Amino acid sequence: MRADLEDLNAFVAVARARGFRDAARHTDVSASTLSEAVQRLETRLGVRLLHRTTRSVTPTEAGALLMARLAPALSEVEAALEVVDGLRDRPSGTLRLNVPVSAARLTLPSILPGFMTAYPDIRVEIDAEDHLIDVLASGNDAGIRYDERLEQDMIAVPIGPRIQRYATAAAPAYFDRHGRPEHPRDLLGHACILGRFVTGALASPWEFERKGDVVRVEPQSRLVVRVGGASDLGVDAALAGIGIIHLFEDWLRPHFESGRLEPVLAEWWQPFTGPFLYYSGSRLVPPALRAFIDYIKGLR
Repeated sequence: MRADLEDLNAFVAVARARGFRDAARHTDVSASTLSEAVQRLETRLGVRLLHRTTRSVTPTEAGALLMARLAPALSEVEAALEVVDGLRDRPSGTLRLNVPVSAARLTLPSILPGFMTAYPDIRVEIDAEDHLIDVLASGNDAGIRYDERLEQDMIAVPIGPRIQRYATAAAPAYFDRHGRPEHPRDLLGHACILGRFVTGALASPWEFERKGDVVRVEPQSRLVVRVGGASDLGVDAALAGIGIIHLFEDWLRPHFESGRLEPVLAEWWQPFTGPFLYYSGSRLVPPALRAFIDYIKGLR
């Protein structure tokens, strides 16, 4: 039983967007046309693929199974066509990246403007979130993650700074009221601003290291914010004197330079390896992604 490729693409677009109107905005195809395409596909297959209500559209069990197999296959077809298209003088197409909020904030701003200037025919879409997802099944070409969160069957290319650190700081007024910690364990007597991962786990304990001596502390918290999406709220709270924050050094550096935040325990800040761009080695590399890989390699 054959199904039209456009109908399959329409189903994937609607399933990803969880709605016909949102899918229409992403595909430049009308909602009614998408609806007709999905109905044709359901008729040909003899099974309902989407639950439709006035508020939401979600895949049925059959739809979820089809989506899991179909999305990577369609991505491979698109990649194959883009490889041929890439034989033109200049690479073109769309580069889709799934990245953590920290990478969108700290890594890509120094890379994307130069890349997009160098490759004016390439369109870039960035999906910033901190969930661990299957980048291919979600329709992305590649992702950015840190070493401990990379999937083993992926190819990893260093991107951005190779060494980063978490910095510890608070507003000078906070330290004037409560004193300045001289050892990581002194943090136990302070109000601290903690993060919570999307998994629900607290970003605790805080880890420090000096001359091989590793110290982990679980500070008391007056405020807990979602890592990534609400980290700026934590920074704002630290600026307002609510407590001590422990976050990427690069994220806090502008406030160090302005004097609004005062760093402490700097000799204990623990370095860690910077992020990687990762992508599948089992599929064709689209021209837009190949151009991006080559570009970031050239920045080293």
